[in-house]
Amino acid sequence: MLRLYKYPFLLFIIFSCTKGTKNSKAEQAPNVIIIYTDDQGYGDLSSYGSMSMKTPNIDALGSGGATFYDFLVGSSTCSPSRAALLTGAYPIRTGVVGVLWPKEGGGFGGKNKGLVGLHPNEVTIAEVLKDNGYATAMAGKWHLGSQTPFMPTDQGFDSFLGIPYSNNMNVEKLPLYLDDKIVEVNPNQSLFTYRFTNFAIDFIEKKADKNPFFIYLAHPMPHIPIYASEKFQGTSKGSTYGDVIQEIDHNVGRLVKKLKEKNVYDNTIIIYTSDNGPWLAYGNHGGTSGELRGGKFDVFEGGYRVPCVMSWPNRISPNTKINHLVSAIDLMPTICAATGAELPANKIDGINVLDLLQDKPMPELEERFFYYHKEYTLFGVRQGKWKYLAPSTFNYIEKKGEDGSGGITTWQVDHEESLYNLETDVRELDNRLQEFPDKVNFLKEELARFQMELNKEKRPIGFINNLE
Repeated sequence: MLRLYKYPFLLFIIFSCTKGTKNSKAEQAPNVIIIYTDDQGYGDLSSYGSMSMKTPNIDALGSGGATFYDFLVGSSTCSPSRAALLTGAYPIRTGVVGVLWPKEGGGFGGKNKGLVGLHPNEVTIAEVLKDNGYATAMAGKWHLGSQTPFMPTDQGFDSFLGIPYSNNMNVEKLPLYLDDKIVEVNPNQSLFTYRFTNFAIDFIEKKADKNPFFIYLAHPMPHIPIYASEKFQGTSKGSTYGDVIQEIDHNVGRLVKKLKEKNVYDNTIIIYTSDNGPWLAYGNHGGTSGELRGGKFDVFEGGYRVPCVMSWPNRISPNTKINHLVSAIDLMPTICAATGAELPANKIDGINVLDLLQDKPMPELEERFFYYHKEYTLFGVRQGKWKYLAPSTFNYIEKKGEDGSGGITTWQVDHEESLYNLETDVRELDNRLQEFPDKVNFLKEELARFQMELNKEKRPIGFINNLE
């Protein structure tokens, strides 16, 4: 149950609404927009150190609100990360632990290819907000199931324009959906960023004067194959990848402009982040994790730690810098607290960090644990500056690709049991395992404890022929 006495501004809203109509409450609730890019690395914004691309509009969200320097997603691959974002639960808990493949294309996914998705019993941010009077829309890449009942309109979104999986899957017959109907096949991917932003802008135009709204804008870019529209080709110093990011940035600016035109910008929560780290094997088409080690697929920080900025002028002070460990799984409970929506009955793992956004102390964040997984197995746990990794594997890049080629990589190179002090060694190169045996044992025991908890409490992934 949401404890509203911890948030005086919510009490004020609710008290005020008792004197008016039900609609007056909805008009005062904040709008929410989550912009979720695909495979954008920690170093791929100018505010995070990039010298090859300019991102003034995204950077302005952070300078006008909050910038997170230790923001971790739920997984270092697409589908599990998206499930974690939308449900507030670790991937193992929801059953979505690996990339979901369509039945139409791709050689992976096994016998269940195309037959699985986020279980309809899972409750998404869209569903909790819709139950609270919000209009909801999604544009872009879904990747949590490509058939009914796993599509966005089955999971709380009133409207959807986008693709059901990654843009490199079923590429010759990639479908573009409007709600639950295919309206195009093999659409021009260089127009994705513009078209999906237009869909969001149109939704704002229609709903801003009527309902609070939630928009999940999940850009397929910069996942390979990458495309920039003609207007943005050659505009950056970072090859096509930089052009793509600068085009996304331009469209963030368009979105903000519309919010200001409708006089709802100050009361709109805008969250910009990425689903996981960069696909480093693709070289100049794959982005960078900045000073971090590793990227997509890895349990190193470069796979999990991504850029994140958040704007909400009514509540977040400009130039708020957040160095605490915050995760994408925290967005569900934080948004619920900010909007007055009730948390789902399903158990979640995220923490409400609304106090942190309003510059109030949250000492409990110093003690929180965060867990790193591959499939159904936890391979890492972090508390504060200390990160423990069990023996695992990583993707070793022998030679990076160029201009769309995947380079030369070796999968599943062994990585030894490790303990890293991320405060002094964010690159994860100095293994302190032998120096701090007590810390190793403490974190190892915690990893085993939570693995047992998840094994007992994990919920099933949805199977299309076996739904209750």
